[in-house]
Amino acid sequence: MNPHVLFWIPAALRLAFIWIGSAVLWYFFGPIIGLLAGLVFTTAITVSQLYYLSELDIWLDSPRSERLPNGWGAWHAVYAHLYRLNRNEERGKKDLTEWLTRFREAMSFLPDGVAIMDNVQFLEWCNPMAEKHLGLNLERDQDMRITNLVRNPEFIDYIILGRYDKPLEMTFNDRRLVLQIIPFENRRQILVTHDKTESVRIEKIRRDFIANASHELRTPLTVINGFLEVALSQPDMDRETRLSHLQMMKEQGERMQSLVENMLVLTNLESTDYPLKREEFDVHLLIRQIVQAGQAISNGQHTISLELDGPQTLYGSMDEIRTAFTNLVTNAIRYTPEGGSITVKWAVTEEGPRFSVRDTGIGIEPQHIPRLTQRFYLVDKSRSRKERGTGLGLAIVRHALLRHDAQLDIESEPGKGSEFSAQFTNRILLP
Repeated sequence: MNPHVLFWIPAALRLAFIWIGSAVLWYFFGPIIGLLAGLVFTTAITVSQLYYLSELDIWLDSPRSERLPNGWGAWHAVYAHLYRLNRNEERGKKDLTEWLTRFREAMSFLPDGVAIMDNVQFLEWCNPMAEKHLGLNLERDQDMRITNLVRNPEFIDYIILGRYDKPLEMTFNDRRLVLQIIPFENRRQILVTHDKTESVRIEKIRRDFIANASHELRTPLTVINGFLEVALSQPDMDRETRLSHLQMMKEQGERMQSLVENMLVLTNLESTDYPLKREEFDVHLLIRQIVQAGQAISNGQHTISLELDGPQTLYGSMDEIRTAFTNLVTNAIRYTPEGGSITVKWAVTEEGPRFSVRDTGIGIEPQHIPRLTQRFYLVDKSRSRKERGTGLGLAIVRHALLRHDAQLDIESEPGKGSEFSAQFTNRILLP
């Protein structure tokens, strides 16, 4: 049977009882008593219905399940139905609130920015990455028009034209951003932002690296090819000239070999697929060997002194530490005029062990220091290629130290010399 029909049965029965009772009283006591009794019963029922209707009106102003009044008869069924509806609504609101909370938490961990706007671009919500990308503050900027918050001509044109099928790439707050608006529902839009600043930087580094490497390799190859063409075109060249050409070709070949080896070393140090191999080694012995090799390179042209006062045992990659320390010592020798002095020092500081190389060389202008560890960056390009090296040495030093949680510190003054220091943490003393 239809439940709505069952709802009316109690009311019909009550009316039937009133009529039957009034008829009985009419029969025994007369029509006045019967009509009066029917009127009283009908009035009582009407008043009770008005009372429950008033309670329902009061409850509807603030509908909460725990405040729902009780009733009898048909009103009991009404209140029970309202109670179920309200509980389902409250449960739905709670589930929706939890879902929105989880959604916003998930959006907060996205690497891209997400902002929700209405159909006229008023900001409703955004995640922290969108705040970072666009300079927003949700607490301050909520319910404000996005074009008043992101003041960029390209972005405003993108909004005005409404061509959202393609993303917009623009520079904003020193970031290279890719933005796209995605309409959803009938009155909302999602603004998605992606920061490609780092990928642009890496791509520029890659292009510069290839261009610089090609340039550096082209020169020795040109020299070698030139001398080979001369040798082929002049088979009767005198022995002294031939030996001079062969010596220059050998030097250029060695330069190419050094450049390729340095590029391979740098590539390995930067690669995530090249794990750090930690081993125990005697750093005092290693430094002595490096200083002895430096004295051989100097060939008595410099005074090289050594001060050892730090821990003797380290845990790390001995080959990478050797490469870093050797580059610092050979650079000091290369850029210190004959008769100058070089001090190699191994000591302990509050931060941890420290390796430093101080020279009395030509020094470096302050504007060059922040860029010294860039690939192929050369301070003095007027020096001969033999003297100035490949331009990769300090980049190798920096990456080798970073893999050991260390940093490269540089102090220099033109005409007075430089000090390059590798500052380690105490972690390198632990196995």
